[in-house]
Amino acid sequence: MPHPLQPHRRYLLVLVAIYALLWTALAIAPVDRKDWALENALVLAFGLAMAASARHFVFSRISYSLIFLFLCLHAVGAHYTYSEVPYERAWQSLTGQSLNQQLGFSDRNHFDRAVHFAYGLLLAYPLRELFLRLAEVRGFWGYFLPLDFTLASSALFELFEWGAAEFFGGDLGVAYLGSQGDVWDAQKDMALAGAGALLAMLVTVALNLRLQRDFAREWADSLKVKDARPAGEDEIRRLLAQQESAR
Repeated sequence: MPHPLQPHRRYLLVLVAIYALLWTALAIAPVDRKDWALENALVLAFGLAMAASARHFVFSRISYSLIFLFLCLHAVGAHYTYSEVPYERAWQSLTGQSLNQQLGFSDRNHFDRAVHFAYGLLLAYPLRELFLRLAEVRGFWGYFLPLDFTLASSALFELFEWGAAEFFGGDLGVAYLGSQGDVWDAQKDMALAGAGALLAMLVTVALNLRLQRDFAREWADSLKVKDARPAGEDEIRRLLAQQESAR
């Protein structure tokens, strides 16, 4: 009898193979090799973490698909550098019109904005799956924590990006930072990631509200106080008392 997770692992291998082909093609002659290497450092760390945990934690095929789509977008951004992805040129060659103008955007290259939004939109659901299956969160917290983690990790990335730009400096620092002269770039990137995660969780709420019979009860239970005892200094006092009684 085949293992129940075998189809998921096969699906993952197919996605990895497709991504490897795309990544290899985009690794050839990137616009800025140093920036490409810096952009792919986090991808390498993420890939190693996924490979190390694959034996113990298998995502749903939906989650694997969403992660795959985000990594593909990132591979494109790393190849061209985020501020130089030629989506405008490609759109104009197809339609003869400016995509930025049609959407009411400025002349700035907005590919990095789109990927920050995609970070929240595409990765919030896999994060929810992690929280549900590892921390066993339920109800409200199963939707709030992916949004919270998205905003927190976006802030950490902006700090990392700032530190890397300061450390490397010069053209590499500017290319990696990709602010394109916008003093509110970091705040806008974080807001877009949060908006993407919020949209993903609202869609998930709508689906579960329709399909999950105990949705209201689970939501209400998740907001009930599980332990009426105060923590903080009271908990420290209890722990010290336990240590004394154990001696």
